[in-house]
Amino acid sequence: MEKSGATEGEWKKEDVWCRETVPKVLKLVCSTLPLSQTHLVSLLLVSPSLHRTLLSCQPLWQSLTFRELNNAGNRLLASLSLPRYSSVKHINLEFARDVEDAHLIVIKEKCFNSLQSLESLNLNGCQKISDTGIEAIASCCPKLESFSIYWNVRVADTGLLHIVRNCKRIIDLNISGCKNISDRGVQLVADNYPELESLNLTRCVKVTDEGLKSLLHKCLLLQSLNLYALSSFTDEAYQKIYLLSRLKFLDLCGAQNLSDEGLSCISKCKNLVSLNLTWCVRVTDKGVMTIAEGCTSLEFLSLFGIIGVTDKCLEALSKSCSNKITTLDVNGLTNFKRKVNESSLALIKEHFLMMNILRHPIWDELPFLEVLSHIYSVRAAYDEVGQAGHVADAEHLFRQLSICCKLNLQAREQL
Repeated sequence: MEKSGATEGEWKKEDVWCRETVPKVLKLVCSTLPLSQTHLVSLLLVSPSLHRTLLSCQPLWQSLTFRELNNAGNRLLASLSLPRYSSVKHINLEFARDVEDAHLIVIKEKCFNSLQSLESLNLNGCQKISDTGIEAIASCCPKLESFSIYWNVRVADTGLLHIVRNCKRIIDLNISGCKNISDRGVQLVADNYPELESLNLTRCVKVTDEGLKSLLHKCLLLQSLNLYALSSFTDEAYQKIYLLSRLKFLDLCGAQNLSDEGLSCISKCKNLVSLNLTWCVRVTDKGVMTIAEGCTSLEFLSLFGIIGVTDKCLEALSKSCSNKITTLDVNGLTNFKRKVNESSLALIKEHFLMMNILRHPIWDELPFLEVLSHIYSVRAAYDEVGQAGHVADAEHLFRQLSICCKLNLQAREQL
């Protein structure tokens, strides 16, 4: 009987644990950690006692993620039909390739109220969606703040018209790769979103100087502007970027018409933290030096492939940006010919990329230019190791780099 009593006592203790303690702990965890649908199902399998707690924890049901999943359109419909998803705030359908206009139309018809609190919608890579689907979903989302539809050639200016008509709170817009959006669509964005903070126009090849200028004159709160792979813009538009006094991130990769004069105007953006000038082939030391003098908060700068830039610009960067800059890409700069002075070398050693570990003596064994040209490969490997307590691993990485550098040293010295 004592054994039976002990067993019964243990059972009651376990029951209290499952019904009271676990739900209390879970409620605390759920308020701070995002959990996917898979995680929720797993928790329900652990203990049926968690069911009530899970349902009562509203933050758990404010996000729906079907990224890269099959049958995502029907799954989304099924989820939105459940009462617990009546106030969803975030939906991610990125690369859910089966989602199409028909799904969004049915959502409008049957789940209209469930999307009234939606704040962010990610339709990246959903290539079966057209302006028709955008019209349907936009009409349900009056509180939408972030909208992303990267890599969709079926969405054009009409789709943006539906967005601006129905979604008045947009501050983050990604239409990267939407090649059928033109100046008309961009003008709609400029006219309706003066408080826009982030805009990605990557590969929107129908947008011209006129469209970009309208944005720069009206969207003065922009902090992030991505103009990657847009080679048709000219200095006429680039010179207006200075109007964006809050700009922190600017990607001009492939800006073939950007000159030193245009870059000089951009240097007035004092808050720039990240600047990508990859393949801006008309830029020279003169333009980069104005950036060094004006943008003293830079942490990332890419000069990849700019043959008109020499080591002179490094000296300017060492004087103005040494306390901030952490990543400098100088791959492909064939005009680094003369010896870099001690102040520039000190800048790289003391401030670039890995901070304390870069002060290790192994640095003295590495040719300066080779370190720069391979710095990304080291960084990628270093990120896998981590930043704290891995000096031995870092030494190994630098030795590997040293071997790589020395193999190329003879060819480099002939430049």
